[in-house]
Amino acid sequence: MSTSQPQPSPRQPAIFLGHGSPMNVIDRNPWRPVWQDMGTQFGDAPGARWPQPRLILCISAHWLTDGWWLTAMAQPPTIHDFGGFPSELFEQQYPAPGAPELALEISQLIRQPDGSALGLDDHQWGLDHGCWGVLKPMFPQASIPVIQLSMDYSQPPAVHLALGEQLRSLRERGVLVLASGNVVHNLRAMQRDAPDNHAYDWTIEFDRKTEELLNQGDHMALANFRQWGRLAELAHPTWEHFLPLLYAAGAATPGAKPEYLNVGFQTGSVSMRSVVWS
Repeated sequence: MSTSQPQPSPRQPAIFLGHGSPMNVIDRNPWRPVWQDMGTQFGDAPGARWPQPRLILCISAHWLTDGWWLTAMAQPPTIHDFGGFPSELFEQQYPAPGAPELALEISQLIRQPDGSALGLDDHQWGLDHGCWGVLKPMFPQASIPVIQLSMDYSQPPAVHLALGEQLRSLRERGVLVLASGNVVHNLRAMQRDAPDNHAYDWTIEFDRKTEELLNQGDHMALANFRQWGRLAELAHPTWEHFLPLLYAAGAATPGAKPEYLNVGFQTGSVSMRSVVWS
């Protein structure tokens, strides 16, 4: 029998973060300190819950494509994919390295619905604010390689859930699967001056229904959210911000219990609820 010490597991969690306004990365708010604290739970320090990720695979609500693509450049640029905000926000940079070789490896491992490999983007995209807006507070050193995975918005939600299930095996190889969107996201109904945690009745109802299904582990029912009628139409006039939740839920280990962070609301019509599956 070997007397060598067992190596710690590289297993990473699956995380969904509600990112809300781009201003959350610089404004004083209740959400960013929670992201910062989460970042301290990775590494070798006493009390850390998880080892340092080998790679972060980020699924953001803000990269929608025809088919599925991975960023495959060595130095992905910081993308400021918004307008009408102060210059301080446009000056933000997140110079995390990319990982072209790992992107190629993942592109062959994870398959699109038609069985083809994921596409590789080596020059067009980068890290958008759905990605760097949460990673900068979590991992401010920007030393962990980051790859973004796009979403094909033309495909039904159940297909996104199924692709998320393929990501589960990556967690065992030291890859942090981090999805970024919002459980409720209706900018048409936003109240800019609303205090944090003020919300419409339908915002609260959709958020609670989502929580119930997550607690039950009924992820297919989540993927059928568009069948919730008027409630879904109000919560998501477009649903690109809900889809990342399906990737994280798909990547979760079956039977794993969700933990909730940042349970609350922004501008009345945005849920900031975040979910962690260890």
